[in-house]
Amino acid sequence: MSIELGEKLNSANTCFVCGPENPSGLQLTFALEGEYCVATFTPSPLHCGYAGVTHGGIIFSALDDVMANWLYLQGIEAVTAKCDLRYKDPLPTGVSVALKGWCIKQKGRVAVMASSMSRTDNDGLIAQCEATFMIRT
Repeated sequence: MSIELGEKLNSANTCFVCGPENPSGLQLTFALEGEYCVATFTPSPLHCGYAGVTHGGIIFSALDDVMANWLYLQGIEAVTAKCDLRYKDPLPTGVSVALKGWCIKQKGRVAVMASSMSRTDNDGLIAQCEATFMIRT
């Protein structure tokens, strides 16, 4: 039995990062623009580790999800298998960032993805990531 794209999209409605039905989540909205999946995000004081600095786990969650959504918005469900994340600069809370995710290569049930997070006020790179995803069948 095949699952239609609409049914697949409903399966993530409670996702911490993008789920519209998760009141505790980040509720980011992702879109495909050309070869990229994109979103914007402004962390609040509720997203901090140290006072005034966005928690690294929140940064990773957003980067992970922009890569997963590159696949997901094309009807492909996948889970992160491994990740190489590089933090470049702290992200103050209240500062808006642009997220970008793209596919490096895909073969069989494996997709190698990349993502970046940059400040929207000065284009400063906050973090970048490369990850391997296992496609669910």
